[in-house]
Order: sequence, then structure tokens, then C-alpha cells
Amino acid sequence: MNHLKNKNTRFIKEAALISFGVISACFGLKSFLMPNHFIDGGVTGISLLISTLTDWNLSYLIVIINIPFILMGYKQIGPGFAIKTSIAIVALSLALIFLPFAPITHDKLLIAFFGGFFLGGGIGLAMRGGCVIDGTEVLALYISRNSMFTVGNIILILNIIIFAFAAYFLNIETALYAILTYLSASNTIDFIVNGLEAYTGVTIISEKNEEIKHFIINNMKRGVTIYKGEGGYLEKKDIDIIYTVVTKLEMSKLQSEIRQIDPDAFVVQQQIADIKGGVVKRQVLH
Repeated sequence: MNHLKNKNTRFIKEAALISFGVISACFGLKSFLMPNHFIDGGVTGISLLISTLTDWNLSYLIVIINIPFILMGYKQIGPGFAIKTSIAIVALSLALIFLPFAPITHDKLLIAFFGGFFLGGGIGLAMRGGCVIDGTEVLALYISRNSMFTVGNIILILNIIIFAFAAYFLNIETALYAILTYLSASNTIDFIVNGLEAYTGVTIISEKNEEIKHFIINNMKRGVTIYKGEGGYLEKKDIDIIYTVVTKLEMSKLQSEIRQIDPDAFVVQQQIADIKGGVVKRQVLH
């Protein structure tokens, strides 16, 4: 009964985060960026750039351009992530059509700052809900596992290419404001989710450590390290302590499973700026 209640609570929380994320991103786009032909980085920036150059409907472009990244997310992270991402992206597309947000300002600095702020806030909230509404992060995670570059390096390189196209096809001033929009959005995302490229080191102490270890190794395809310890407060002997490293996009999945296996498990999380080697980057996410 508790497991069902926890699952329902988690579902409601994720749905609320994704919903607020979609609304925030839509507000940033319709009230700031779109009316003034500003662009951002990432897949959203590509969509805005194409829409500005061709007058194609942005709501359709966001769905079409994100399709390859949704498929990549399905292979890299799992069907649950892909389904939630698909729903969030379609919801954003519909919000752009139906939500009556009006332009707020024509001051370029305000547009760049607040457009990036609300768009980045939307992306960050969606990530906290277990999905993305901009496929750049999924692509960056995929490339980082097969190269020497970090996620941050890859996102920076991709955005430099986008801004270069903006400078060539539009003008340099628009590209410079796009950089400000991107910086505002990326800092907002960092504030909300503490950085996509930060991995999470997880220490787990549980009487059901074998079940948890089996799930991490066989279901998540992650490596684990087992420390031998003993309890201090309750003076328990021979405690197996599990340590593993996962990406932020996997963290909610691991937390949910630990709660189902052992609601009383003691779990400690530590943020890791980046890692090299190991099972996290070698294996495909599930």
C-alpha cells in the first residue's frame, strides 16, 4: 500500500514539474523570444533559427527536430524517459498554439535575460520531472560516453555552431543577444537541477543490499562497489555498503526502486562534477 502511495505521489510530483516546465518554456518563447526573432542554444535554438528564416511554425519544428533525440533517449535511458519526453515536447508544441501569452517588452536586454530565464526554467523543471524538452542534453550525454569530451564541452561546441549560423544567416547582433539568452537559460538550468553533467555518487546501506545490488547491475547496467562495514549507532556487524555512480537522468529511477525494495534504506547522494571511464560511460543507459 505504501509503495502504491509513494508511486502515485512521485507521479503527481513529476507531472506537476513537467507541466510547470512546459508553461514556463512556452511563456519564455511566446512573450519574449518569438515576437522579437531571438534565438537560444540547443534544439530549441535550431527550431527558432529555422522558424525565423523560413516562417515555418515553431510548434511543429520543435516536435519534428526533437524526434531523433527522443529515439536516442529511448535507447540510451529507457522507454519511460522517452515516453515522458515525447509527452512534454508535444505539450510544449500545443501550448505554443493555444496558450494566449502576449509579448511583454521590446527591450533587447530584457528579452535576452528573461526569455532565457523562463525557457531555462522550463527545461530545468522538466528535467527534475524526469524528462527533457530540449534534446541537446541527450545528444551530449551520448557523445560524451564515446569521446574524451565532457557533457559541458559538447553542449558548448554545439551552441557555438548554432550561434555561428545565426551570425551568418541573420546578423552578428542577433547572435550576440542569442549568447546572452543562452547564458541566462543555462544558468537557470544549473540553478534548478544543479548541472546536467554532474553525476551522482550514491551510497546505500540496506538489509536488502543483495536485491538493490542486483537491480543496479542487471537492470540499470551500472557498476557497484561493495564496502565492508559495521554499524556504529546500532552496533550491527558485517554490513555491506553499496556505492554506485549514476547520471542525473537515472537518479529518479534508482530512488524509486530503492524505496520499493527497502523504504528504510539509508541513502547518501554526492554530486560529482565529471568522471572518466568506468561502467557509467561505457554502458548504454536503460
